[in-house]
Amino acid sequence: MALATLTAPPPLASGDGTIPLHAALAHRSVLALDLGTITGWAIRFHDGVITSGTMRFTPSRFESGGMPYLRFRHWLGDVARLAGGLERIVFEEVRRHAGTDAAHIYGGFLAHLAAWCEERRIAYEGVPVGTIKRFATGRGNADKAAMIAAIEARGFTPADDNEADAIALLLWATEAQGGRA
Repeated sequence: MALATLTAPPPLASGDGTIPLHAALAHRSVLALDLGTITGWAIRFHDGVITSGTMRFTPSRFESGGMPYLRFRHWLGDVARLAGGLERIVFEEVRRHAGTDAAHIYGGFLAHLAAWCEERRIAYEGVPVGTIKRFATGRGNADKAAMIAAIEARGFTPADDNEADAIALLLWATEAQGGRA
């Protein structure tokens, strides 16, 4: 019965949530994450193709508090496997939270991400929220609507602000005029 609780919930993606077949190629990719119970993600494959979505890690009624983190680690493994390996992971580094629960949840995801990356020797880097917003909109304090509009102006269709933030972070990490080329 415990194994059934490890089944990943359906993704909340702007597409069907599946990672395309080209992801199985043996080249390394870059993954960007907006950590939280609804994690925004975007991945750039070796051929430059970008896909994105959101993944929900909210505990169900009958799960313990640690199950979302176990599902998160399992999901990371699936993404890495389907991508043929990850060169690095960038994540939104939040320094101020709306409340104590949000801080605890973020800290849990961050701890599991760091441990997962260390175990596999995958480079990981936190990028401050203001840096991502400034890159995407020109303003370090842009609101959610401005971030979504900025990403839509680049030709993407994010389902929500979590996905928009992940796409912006990925672009920052992979474009020459961003943080890393």
